[in-house]
Amino acid sequence: MTEATLAASELLEVLWGRGQETARSAQVSPSQLRALLVIEDHEGTNLRALADALGSRPPAVSRLCDRLEAMGLAERCPSATSRREVELRLSLRGRAFLEEYRAARKSEVAAIVARMDPAQVADLASGLAAFHRAAAVHRAAEGSRTVPAGRTLGADSADTA
Repeated sequence: MTEATLAASELLEVLWGRGQETARSAQVSPSQLRALLVIEDHEGTNLRALADALGSRPPAVSRLCDRLEAMGLAERCPSATSRREVELRLSLRGRAFLEEYRAARKSEVAAIVARMDPAQVADLASGLAAFHRAAAVHRAAEGSRTVPAGRTLGADSADTA
């Protein structure tokens, strides 16, 4: 890995960390944030599908959803297709939280990009597109779980605390 690549990687970690700080200010753990993103992309998903997407066990995901529901960020509704299942949906508060989270990330990135000249922005866009393509190939080779909109979920398990 070149020094420039390492520096870029560290910068991305800093930016991601700032986004996580926004989430933590609302007392949302990284696992809870990932769950909210999956629920948003798969409105009406069930616990088993959410557990698969998060790479976790259903009991841990059930506890995670208990916390999201207690915080008013997600709701469990009876399934329209099975009396044995529930569907997961974002609450209005959950949607507002994700909007605020994205706005904070967008603001941070926009402030940095605004300090770049147009040629650098074009180079960055080209490099990120290449990175995205390479990541897609890597994910396909590794068989990792992905969700729509290009978001990829890690395979670590859901928080249990």
